[in-house]
Amino acid sequence: MEWLLDPSAWVGLLTLVILEIVLGIDNLIFIAILVEKLPPQLRDRARVIGLSLALLMRLVLLSVMSRLIQLTTPLFAVGTLSFSGRDLILIVGGFFLLLKGTLELHERVEGRGSEVSGSRMHASFWVIVTQIVILDAVFSIDAVITAVGMVDHLAIMMIAVTIAIGLMLVASKPLTRFVNSHPTVVILCLGFLLTIGFSLVAEGFGFPVPKGYLYAAIAFSVLIETLNQVARRNLRRVDSRRPLRERTAEGVLRMLGKQPVAGVGQPQEQKIPAHVFEDEERYMVSGVLTLADRNIHSIMTPRTEVSWLSLDDGPDALREQIAKAPHSFFPVCRGSLDEVVGIGRAKEMITDLLVHGKLCLTHLRDPIIVHESIGILHLIDTLKRSRGQLVLVTDEFGTIEGVVTPIDVFEAIAGEFPDEDETPDIVIEGDDRWRVDGAADLHHLELLLNTDGLVDAEEGYSTVAGYLLERFGHLPQPDDSCELKQAHATFRFTVLRVEGRRIAAVRIERLHEQADENNNE
Repeated sequence: MEWLLDPSAWVGLLTLVILEIVLGIDNLIFIAILVEKLPPQLRDRARVIGLSLALLMRLVLLSVMSRLIQLTTPLFAVGTLSFSGRDLILIVGGFFLLLKGTLELHERVEGRGSEVSGSRMHASFWVIVTQIVILDAVFSIDAVITAVGMVDHLAIMMIAVTIAIGLMLVASKPLTRFVNSHPTVVILCLGFLLTIGFSLVAEGFGFPVPKGYLYAAIAFSVLIETLNQVARRNLRRVDSRRPLRERTAEGVLRMLGKQPVAGVGQPQEQKIPAHVFEDEERYMVSGVLTLADRNIHSIMTPRTEVSWLSLDDGPDALREQIAKAPHSFFPVCRGSLDEVVGIGRAKEMITDLLVHGKLCLTHLRDPIIVHESIGILHLIDTLKRSRGQLVLVTDEFGTIEGVVTPIDVFEAIAGEFPDEDETPDIVIEGDDRWRVDGAADLHHLELLLNTDGLVDAEEGYSTVAGYLLERFGHLPQPDDSCELKQAHATFRFTVLRVEGRRIAAVRIERLHEQADENNNE
């Protein structure tokens, strides 16, 4: 035990421990990938058994150093190449690493191997342990030969190997957890194994690759992957600052197949299989998730389309107007819509006109008035308290902007339900062709076209006409057109009819071929 008093022996011990740990990192990486195939409750056991067998194997090999040294003696030659027992072990182990690493990499890239019929398939415990033992044998030879070449005392070698394996055993669980929780790290580790396997084969054939080159390449790759992981963590941190509701809505919309607008720095999302949701399901769920983001102008009936009754009209004119309009409630006003007296029920007013020859103001309900800035969710609460009555929408000056009914909210979710005196705002003319009224809601149009980019929360428009006026910058003429280019298609908007200062009708076409050409360019 004289070596205990020799400082050089302690330096050799420390150096050998470090080298043994470095030489065992590739073994740790492979074990981390292999044990993932086992059920969670068996992974720790397999990891401990694998490293324990590695320790036992290295101690046994150290005990028979004389036989180990003989492994470097050439056994036979092929041409100018001579092969020893060590060379054969390195070649077999290298090919095993190349084969196993390639198969694992293929499964990871193709996305197969872990999910079968919706349930995870686990490998056999002893199959995984056997694979770990085979790799332990290859890496043990390399580690033990390094130990024999560095120090002369068997005790120092055994202590160094034991310390290194102990440290690897402690580090194996967090390393395994980290590797398996980061798919890109797994791919990187498999690349390391392929590199190591190639170097073993090359060394077995007499063309040793300097270890410094391998470690430099691995260190550089680890640095790049570290930067990649930091970037991903920062993106998740920034994304976590957004409201949970917004992130959840975007996730569900992606599942529904809604095409997002491409943005700078946005990661590529996993492609969702088509036809997971029917069109009606996608439309309604999208309508619910985007409801709170809409303003009241996008769902209300605008002032120009409101049916209202004037107390200045005679009973016959009032009866005719009530009979022609398919509504249950009407605003009753004095001369103009802004002078609202109350809200009348159609059948009650018909009775008053037949019995009394006029409208009885005592039978009218007090009008429910909300400001145009009210949120849709608060509006729904107001509609619940209105007991089916319509709600008037005003601006800051008290001018009536329009009316809202429960059916308007339902249309915002499920789509348009035209009254008897209305025509649909959006009419399908053929494949990828639609005729759209200028007053059509942009949210409905986005859902129909399965795209984004029409609605702009910062702008004041909510109709197709408003969108086109913003695009053109002036009142367009018939046959004027503009295009909305998206990643998946290009949409052409052509003005068909202009009435006064209003865009009355528009034709929309989806141009697949032009969109594809734009993508290729």
